[in-house]
Amino acid sequence: MIAAGQYRWLCVEASAAHTLGALDPLTHALAGATIAWVTTGSRLGRRALVIGAAAALLPDADVLIRSAADPLLAIEHHRGFTHSFLFAPVGGVISALPFMARLENAQRRWAALAGILAYASHALLDGATTYGTQWFWPFSRTRVGLDIISIIDPAFTFLLILGVVAAWFARRSVAILVLALCLAWLGAGFMQRERAAAAQARLAAARGDRLARGEVFPTIGNTLVWRSIYESGGTLRIDRIRVTWAGNVTYAATGAVPLATVEEAGNDARLRRDFERFAWFSGGWLARAPSDPTVIGDARYSLRTNRYEPVWGIRFRREADPPIEWVNRTRERKPEAAQLWNEIRGHDPAFQPLP
Repeated sequence: MIAAGQYRWLCVEASAAHTLGALDPLTHALAGATIAWVTTGSRLGRRALVIGAAAALLPDADVLIRSAADPLLAIEHHRGFTHSFLFAPVGGVISALPFMARLENAQRRWAALAGILAYASHALLDGATTYGTQWFWPFSRTRVGLDIISIIDPAFTFLLILGVVAAWFARRSVAILVLALCLAWLGAGFMQRERAAAAQARLAAARGDRLARGEVFPTIGNTLVWRSIYESGGTLRIDRIRVTWAGNVTYAATGAVPLATVEEAGNDARLRRDFERFAWFSGGWLARAPSDPTVIGDARYSLRTNRYEPVWGIRFRREADPPIEWVNRTRERKPEAAQLWNEIRGHDPAFQPLP
């Protein structure tokens, strides 16, 4: 397990990562390097590690897409076309081009393969988180978010560090084993997510709520504590659900907030269009911030563990140009290491057995 002091650092890091909504860059680089070396290391040697790391970082260049005239342009295109599988061959080759000039002709195609596989690994890992990734652009704008791993997961990252070390010392069997363990860890996250989702349904039924839709999201660095959100009768019910590997389930109620709808934008066509763009981005999980009702937030994320305070959202400014403001409250995020650590260990008294 990770000590509470280490979690304090992880929570701060998660705040920065939430700005991009992506798995942390270190993990991406390690995964790309390990995959590239396992597949092409026999041809490229340690150069495969460098090519893989570079290619796995390139998709996040889309954070440069932004406009002062359109505050929502950045969230609309982050994890967009640069993260699609169709673009992976293009992005992978672009990533490998700077290295190809120093390689022999026979090695260049292997460098391209290393770049393509590492580049694609970025989209795969981002899609495993919550934020949403447009895997199928341009055929579909669906944002895939599998909710099986948090943006900061030290166990997953540590495994990949071992993979890169094994690759550096040419221990191919060990590197392959590491990748297999990483897949197993993602599989474990899937299994725990399904358990948490089943617990959510039981909780809603016990309350007498009609569960119109629901999702559960992993919390930082673990697969035990999940953030639960479901809609019932125009209200979002938010809880924390703890699922042990033995199958024991407890929960802590976080609160209930009204679902924000497009009607709150009034009759202004621009505001209604921007509201719909934000709703698409956030999967429709929208609610006003209790501490500042002018902010319509993405209810999937919260600054606090024990209550809803959105990390980011939008604010209408009807007399301004542009009339919508992107609100990023990441800097307000305060590490709650002790709180999270107690939840993970099962020592938080707010948690109780399911009814």
